[in-house]
Amino acid sequence: MTTIIGVRFRQAGKVYYFDPAGLDIRQGNHVIVETARGVEYGYVVLGCREVEDEKVVQPLKAVMRLATPADDEIERRNKEKEKDAFKICLEKIAKHGLEMKLIDCEYTFDNNKVLFYFTADGRIDFRELVKDLASVFKTRIELRQIGVRDETKIVGGIGICGRPMCCHTFLSDFAPVSIKMAKEQNLSLNPTKISGVCGRLMCCLKNEEEAYEYLNSKLPNVGDFVTTNDGLKGEVSSVSVLKQQVKVIVTVGNDEKEIREYKVDDLRFRPKRRREKAVMDDELKALEALEKREGNHIE
Repeated sequence: MTTIIGVRFRQAGKVYYFDPAGLDIRQGNHVIVETARGVEYGYVVLGCREVEDEKVVQPLKAVMRLATPADDEIERRNKEKEKDAFKICLEKIAKHGLEMKLIDCEYTFDNNKVLFYFTADGRIDFRELVKDLASVFKTRIELRQIGVRDETKIVGGIGICGRPMCCHTFLSDFAPVSIKMAKEQNLSLNPTKISGVCGRLMCCLKNEEEAYEYLNSKLPNVGDFVTTNDGLKGEVSSVSVLKQQVKVIVTVGNDEKEIREYKVDDLRFRPKRRREKAVMDDELKALEALEKREGNHIE
């Protein structure tokens, strides 16, 4: 077993493991650690705990120290400097006439590097911009092109549900999302209905996927023929996934047809078989519609 702590460097960012080096480090503490980018100031989200050796990527770097009041002050000043650096970079981008959108600016804790995050439609030749920025800040400059999902994660905002965006508040990684998840949940395949602020399919489609897959597996398809517990046979007209109820068109006396609602346990039908071709046709139509929207690619 290996003793580790979990550290984040930005809100809802990825959690990185470090060796506590014998220090009494608890959740909520701030620590100074060395990363591939240099010395960093991080927030402890997982206190000291033991995990299996195979779950840890070696070599595991040790924590340098618990953050002191002086370290806290340095971090505060860095945040202030980032605001000024952001404004300067905007001016330089306009000066060089580059088609890029600046998203964020970040200083490493030791001021050894300044990172600028931006989005752009294609590749950008920013070599002259880097030289210009280096002459101003007198330190290493790094420009990183990010995607629209990462842009939304950094900037944040309010989703169509009225709540702060999941990616900005608690999602540390982006899970793959597909149009099949929307179909499984009987949602509209209209791209404007199932796309988030970033223009990609909404991350929350993943949240209830397993529950809907399980519930749908217990239901017949619309159009299937079933036998009811009262001896009638009919065709399924609609299903309620969450209620596990099925509306069936049955034939009663005098050959009259009517719609009756049954619980799925009161019906007998063949095991559900996915109509793969129909599913694929729907997916292709939705994909074509999504691709017509600028910059909307399914990940």
